[in-house]
Parts: sequence; structure tokens; C-alpha cells
Amino acid sequence: MRTWLRFGNRLLFYLLVAFVVVYSVFPFYWAVISSFKPSDALFASNPSFLPLPFTLDHYRNVFLQANFGRNLLNSVVVAGGATLLSLFLGVLAAYALGRLPFPPRNAVLYLVLAMTMFPQIAVLGGLFMLLRQAGLFNTHLGLILSYLLFTLPFTVWVLVGYFKGLPRELEEAAYVDGATPLQTLVRIMLPLTGPGLVTTGLLAFIAAWNEYLFALTFTVGDKVKTVPPAIASFGGATPFEIPWGSIMAASVVVTVPLVVLVLIFQQRIVAGLTAGAVKG
Repeated sequence: MRTWLRFGNRLLFYLLVAFVVVYSVFPFYWAVISSFKPSDALFASNPSFLPLPFTLDHYRNVFLQANFGRNLLNSVVVAGGATLLSLFLGVLAAYALGRLPFPPRNAVLYLVLAMTMFPQIAVLGGLFMLLRQAGLFNTHLGLILSYLLFTLPFTVWVLVGYFKGLPRELEEAAYVDGATPLQTLVRIMLPLTGPGLVTTGLLAFIAAWNEYLFALTFTVGDKVKTVPPAIASFGGATPFEIPWGSIMAASVVVTVPLVVLVLIFQQRIVAGLTAGAVKG
């Protein structure tokens, strides 16, 4: 009886894992095979789960568009700039909030958390006026600063937990040796928070890379436009045609860099996600 119960539990566990994997991977798999199918095969009554017939026309259409390469470069600049600036400011703020004693620390932490609760549409008008008045509308710097609205609070909140989990004896030993708080942060704390920095930076980069509303509102033309609004503006042969094949191909192209980053830093990501789970 126990053997059958153990077998049933294991079978249920594997079925659950298989369901989660299929549910998570299938949309991306369908986008990939759709990007290799001719347009008429995308709407067949009996769709195939293999890219048959096979074509590269959609990828040619994407890369033959004059501005898609520029859109990719804009996404790299904006997402990378927002991530680096968020990590720089977030490390300083998180170290102060996590390690340095001052009375309003908890209030500041809750204020940082509250900043993440506002939907983007609620602050869109105010940010638009600020960027126009500062002369940053339709600029890379304007987008980078606007993205800090959601990347910086996330970075600060996550890194505070990492800094709080570090042994206080390390700080005390550095202070005894005459180090300042900034020197202690740079020379002692930062090397120990490497996995946390990689994990937080990668998640912030993904959020900035996929952002749509700010990029659509704060840019005009293709000079600064990033990939998400560029893909949304793809047009077909007629005003009533939606080029799903080209959209799927472009989506695969912009997803590949994220997959590559995750594969490169997967060990540090796992270490960062599990940091603090075991206290020894």
C-alpha cells in the first residue's frame, strides 16, 4: 500500500512539473515555430506543431526594415543604462538602509516599497511634463531616468536583504583598520554580494528591456524608440493586415539575448536567489 502511495505521489509530482514546464515554454515555442512558417500556414484550420513548411521570409522582413537595428541598439543603451544606474544608486541606498543605523530607516524602506505600488499610467502625465521641461523628451537619458521609477525601488528593496544578511563582524574589523563606510562598502561588502548584484541587475535589465508604455509615450520617431513599441508598429501589406509572422520573428530576436544572459549567469543567479536561505 505504501509503495503504491509513494508511486502515486511521485507520478503526481512529475505530472505537475510537466504541466508547469509546458505551460511556461509552450508560448515561446509557438512563437518560434510561427516565425518560420509562411503567413498562409499561420491560419490553417489544422495548425502544425512543427515549422512546416519552413521559411525565413519573416526574419528577412524584420532585418530589411531600415530602423529595426536602430531599435535594438536603443533597447541595449536604455536598458543597460537604466540597469547600471539602478545598481549604482541602489547599492549606495541599500547599504545605508541595511547597515547604517538612523531613525527613519524603516519609514524610508516602506516609502521605497510604496513607489512600486503605483501603476505606470498613474505617473505618466507627471513624468511627461518633467521630461518636457527638462529637455529630455525623446532622448536616451530621458528614458533611462523614467525607467528608474520601477527599476530603482526593486533594486533597493532586494539589495537591502542581501546587506542585512552579511556578518557585522566584517564591518567592525574594517572600521578597526581605519576604513570609512564607503571603503567598507567597496572593498568588503560588494565582493560578497556579487550573486545578488547579478540577479538583481539581470531582473532589472529584463524589466527595462520589455518596458512598453514609457517607451511609447516618451519617444517620437525611430531615433530613440526601443524594440517593444517598434514591434507594435509593424504594418502589413494593407492597413487591415497584421503581420503576425514578422511580429513573431522580431519577438524571437529580442528574446534570444535575454536567454543568452540567463544561460551565462545561471550559476550566479541560482546563488543569488538562494543566498540567505541557509544560515550557517
